[in-house]
Amino acid sequence: MSKIGFIGFGEVNTPVDVIVRKCSAAAEALKNEGLDIVPVFPVADDYEETQIAGALKQLEGVDMDALVLCVAGWIPTHAVVKITERFRHLPMVLWGLCGWYEGDRIVTTADQAGTTGLRATFEGLGYRFRYVYDVMGLKTKSDVVASYCRAATAARLMLADKVGMAGYRDMNLYGTLFDGLSLKKATGIEIETFEMLEIQQRYDKLTDAEKREVVEKRIKRWHFLKPANDDAMMMAAGYYLAVKAIADERHYRSISIKDVDGMKKLCGFPPAPIFMLLSEDGYTTVPENDSLGAVTQLMMNRLTGQLAGYLEFYEFFENSVLAGVPDFVAADMVDGDAYTVLPAAFGALNQGILNVSKVKTGTVTMCRLTYKNGEYLMQIIPGDGKTPPKWEECGWDAPAPQLSALEIFIPSVERFAENVACQHYVVTYGDNRRAIRDLCSILGIKVVEL
Repeated sequence: MSKIGFIGFGEVNTPVDVIVRKCSAAAEALKNEGLDIVPVFPVADDYEETQIAGALKQLEGVDMDALVLCVAGWIPTHAVVKITERFRHLPMVLWGLCGWYEGDRIVTTADQAGTTGLRATFEGLGYRFRYVYDVMGLKTKSDVVASYCRAATAARLMLADKVGMAGYRDMNLYGTLFDGLSLKKATGIEIETFEMLEIQQRYDKLTDAEKREVVEKRIKRWHFLKPANDDAMMMAAGYYLAVKAIADERHYRSISIKDVDGMKKLCGFPPAPIFMLLSEDGYTTVPENDSLGAVTQLMMNRLTGQLAGYLEFYEFFENSVLAGVPDFVAADMVDGDAYTVLPAAFGALNQGILNVSKVKTGTVTMCRLTYKNGEYLMQIIPGDGKTPPKWEECGWDAPAPQLSALEIFIPSVERFAENVACQHYVVTYGDNRRAIRDLCSILGIKVVEL
């Protein structure tokens, strides 16, 4: 588990037992939020600076993702900065505790005198930090502190994350392009491309026995609405094994494949079941070489632990959008114990295995990393996902399948439509806006809430 440094401060003339009591309660609250903290307190502004030196010694060599500066009482700025300057590379939380009531009077240790003296200083020094203050009589804001710390952990983990992308720029779309250097600088995530030829070469070397094992143990567990062609299932198993081998060897956490102009056009095989199997294995997946979509998925996966599946937009209504997929949904978006699938053909394509699973409803957060005028932005849209009305995409074999989808009610369809950046947006369950804001604050990415 990632470690979070926790330093509790209080002025040398404040009763030390009060500072220790307040810092102990704050540290325990963070532990209850699930953080693994390294507690160091009390730290005061003693003239010899022995407590400052002691704190630095305790934290020396500790691998930390973030630093919580817990101000339990007035503390001169210099006493804090002499520690924080050693850790200016880390995201920080400036957390001011609060006083308490004794009968009809307030007792305070001047916590917010300390934080208000520090906030502008931290800003002037260029720290990446979040300012949090508690209020008497209300619940401590340990959850807000923990959210920022978890975002700091996500940002660190993303430095080693890689997207594996077979091919590039499916359908010659502009919205899927990316600049590798600026993207790496902004998010830490690397996109590596590999050739579709390599998938085919690995596929050709597989034995029928290897493919059959996947068919029998994995694919046949799905709920088929009608029997599937055995050749289609064997092809799905084989291409999955080929892509999985590449992903495992190169430590990819996300996969995208050239879809329309790749698998479908060159191999005559819709890749939906490949994505479904990879999703069951825990990979985040998006089709059509959607570069920024894949990066958004990894960001959300690190923040929430969800697979952060994608949906695309088919219709705009007055207060909602119809968001669905023409192929597959992420494994953890399925409302049920397994995928529901339907063998079907679209246009001139051979029969594929189409995911028509019912999608979980509830509070959702849609988001997408975008690039505009040389700047990365994160769009966030809160929504309420409902079961959609009956609908179909023209072109499927009759009777047309009921594709996986949600009708998502959002604050302003008009505002969203005026700013929509791509046909694909990433969906996570719950209201994850705070976590996204925290991560983007650490990364220096502007947030646009629609």
